[in-house]
Amino acid sequence: MASTQSEVRSLFERQFEAIRIKDIDRLMAFYSPDVVYFDVVPPLQFAGAAALRGRFSEWFDGYTGPLGMDTRDMHILTSGDIAVAHWLSRVRGTLKNGREVGSWVRATSCCQRSNDGWLITHEHISLAVDVKTGSAAMDLVP
Repeated sequence: MASTQSEVRSLFERQFEAIRIKDIDRLMAFYSPDVVYFDVVPPLQFAGAAALRGRFSEWFDGYTGPLGMDTRDMHILTSGDIAVAHWLSRVRGTLKNGREVGSWVRATSCCQRSNDGWLITHEHISLAVDVKTGSAAMDLVP
């Protein structure tokens, strides 16, 4: 169990590093070809690696330089060849328009082990919503 947890944690550490340096090819290597990704931006889902690559490329292209990434409170559950992880995350950086941004989000990933190692099959990124205003609560801090 500890070995499996370590393998999955390593997957995410390498994923986070690929995000920090905006390495799209390295990042996509962590995802299953049939990944389903729920993001904070429309549409409701990105289905398949090609759609996700397009989303990540657009995201990376919006920033100048590398990204800062903070994570905390990661919890990993494993059973056989399946793992589920959830954590809090903040990606921060400078947009091409010069604005500094970075909000904490909630992340959940489902992974499956195959002969090639662990791959992310589903990921869900969300912001809390203030139900009184209907707006995303982007100023929350863990």
